[in-house]
Amino acid sequence: MLKTFYRFYTIADYEEEEAWLREQHKKGWKLVRMVPPCFFTFASCDPEDVIYRLDYKNSSQSAEYMQMLKDFGWEYIGDCLGWLYFRKPAQAAETEEDGELFSENASRVEMVSRIVRTRLVPLGIIFLCCVVPNVLRAGSEGWTAFRIFFLAMFVIYVYLLVHCGVKLKRIRSRYEQ
Repeated sequence: MLKTFYRFYTIADYEEEEAWLREQHKKGWKLVRMVPPCFFTFASCDPEDVIYRLDYKNSSQSAEYMQMLKDFGWEYIGDCLGWLYFRKPAQAAETEEDGELFSENASRVEMVSRIVRTRLVPLGIIFLCCVVPNVLRAGSEGWTAFRIFFLAMFVIYVYLLVHCGVKLKRIRSRYEQ
C-alpha cells in the first residue's frame, strides 16, 4: 500500500527532514519516492528504526561515491532537486559515526557551503534582481493584483533568506567547532 504526504522543508531544514523520515519508518512507512517540491511517497512496511540521511550534491554522482556509501551499508533511495536520500537500519550502525554519511565535520561544512553557493545565493540574486525592483515599481501604483503578488513574494523571499541564512550559519558553526 502506498501513501503520499505533503511536507515542506526549506534547504536549511534537512536535519528535520531526516528525523521526520525516520519517524515515518518507525510507524511502518518507508520512503520510496520524492516528487518536487514537497511530496513524499511511502510504502507500507514493518515498523523499524531506520536512519535516514541526506546529502546535497546538485549534480550527478560518481559510481565510486555511490559504491562507497553502499559498502558502508547505505541504501540509496533516490534524488530530488539536488538532494540524495539514503537509509540504513539503526541496528547496522554500531557506533554513532556509522549512523552518519560524513566521517568528519569538514565534509559537513562543505555540504553546507554547497547549499549556500548553489541555492541560497541564487535565491538572493532573484530577490534583488526580480522581486525588489518589481515591489519598488508597484509601490507607485494603486493596490493592483501585480502589487499584491510582488509584496507577497517580497515577504516570502525575506522569510526564506533570513530563515535559511541564519539556520545554515548555525549548522556551519556547529560543525566548525
